[in-house]
Amino acid sequence: MSGKLVVQTDLPTGRISRHIYGHFAEHLGRCVYEGIWVGEDSPIPNTKGIRNDVLEALKRLNIPVLRWPGGCFADEYHWKDGIGPRESRKRMVNTHWGGVVENNHFGTHEFLMLCEMLGCEPYISGNVGSGTVQEMQEWVEYMTFGGESPMADLRRRNGREEPWRVKYFGVGNENWGCGGNMRPEYYADVYRQYQTYVRNYGDNKIYKIACGASDFNYRWTEVLMREAGRFMDGLSLHYYTLPGTWSEKGAATGFTEREWFVTLKKALRMDELLANHAAIMDRYDPEKRVGLIVDEWGTWYDVEPGTNPGFLYQQNTQRDALAAAVTLDIFHRHCDRVHMANIAQTVNVLQAMVLTEGARMLVTPTYHVFEMFKVHQDAEALTLHLQSPDYELGGEAIPQFSASASKDASGRIHISLSNLHHEAAGDVAIDLRGWSGGAPKITGRILTASEPDAHNTFEKPDAVRPEAFEGARWSGAGLTVALPPMSVAVLTLEG
Repeated sequence: MSGKLVVQTDLPTGRISRHIYGHFAEHLGRCVYEGIWVGEDSPIPNTKGIRNDVLEALKRLNIPVLRWPGGCFADEYHWKDGIGPRESRKRMVNTHWGGVVENNHFGTHEFLMLCEMLGCEPYISGNVGSGTVQEMQEWVEYMTFGGESPMADLRRRNGREEPWRVKYFGVGNENWGCGGNMRPEYYADVYRQYQTYVRNYGDNKIYKIACGASDFNYRWTEVLMREAGRFMDGLSLHYYTLPGTWSEKGAATGFTEREWFVTLKKALRMDELLANHAAIMDRYDPEKRVGLIVDEWGTWYDVEPGTNPGFLYQQNTQRDALAAAVTLDIFHRHCDRVHMANIAQTVNVLQAMVLTEGARMLVTPTYHVFEMFKVHQDAEALTLHLQSPDYELGGEAIPQFSASASKDASGRIHISLSNLHHEAAGDVAIDLRGWSGGAPKITGRILTASEPDAHNTFEKPDAVRPEAFEGARWSGAGLTVALPPMSVAVLTLEG
């Protein structure tokens, strides 16, 4: 089977914000504790308590923004419990995720230190569900005010003289559910109240993000844009990809061909979601000032057998790599409205970049997609038209191929191509309209596997990894790319 891709190399459609490649680290399972934070006294090599292997792996992704501390955890988190001498910090029960006791050793200072180490923007989720306006106002003051005030002085006593720069601040999380079970009309008023006290101090300008909808709840978006749109810079959206139901999500490995297909079909629904939510936003914000912030997305399966069900630990396979690739392609197409996205989650939880077990660490197929696709960060999205054959299974059909194209600041063109079919190879003919550089220098990498549930283990951490790609051929009329089944390829063209 073959497809055709037309790329208008001289017709950009907008900039692909690097923040689309954002990440999410919640106090959930072994994401923060064990996954990121091991403490300064740990035998695991670390820098000021942050484990070195995970830190270095994440640096290679050029992480642009990291969301913390939740998630549902955010609306029961009281930030003053996580500052000051660690030995005197309050212990708390994580009621949402496993009922475990947390010692609050990873708090505001530790998170912002991690962001400085990664060179990324912090995205703080504030507590609306169980917190007060004063608590939120004081947190912003503690982090960002450089003058004399009770909170700035408290920060200095805790060892930080200069304020941090904090651009992104979420006013609550999932307030339609775990963040308070609110109606949209009620939350719109609460948001208007709370955001009033999320103040800009000095030259630190905060980008305020309102809690948006879950999945297909278009009424929530309608009410929030109508009642509070002028008070926000961003509106969030959460969408998870499940092959099954919430009660029986399906296994992360050992799944059927049908589950492979359904997972990718549901991942592709992100396009419908973004189009419909954006259409509502366009009615109230035709200038597209308010960003759509997809700050929770990814695959969600039943937990690995034998693990704590509240820790949401799952394996990560070639199926997840394809789900990530097609979702990122969709974000690129909607880059006029999607300003940020944060995959759930960074380490050891859901569709993670990294898995750890004691002192051992591995990176996942999804990690490799993010690393390969980082060439699209802050590049200009190029106009493209993809004609794809259908991938059919059980009387249903989805496109076999997915694609993105962008031009970076140096003029190089990057084309990412995915073959979603679990067993059929295919060719894609690429017509480079507006290309005047003659035969380009072509380099590429590909991520593929022999089995749909191929994944990395601590015994075989490199079972799934990118390889050099030699399947692109140039003729005078353009490129022909031969894609094996269930593969993700990224090509770089230099003229």
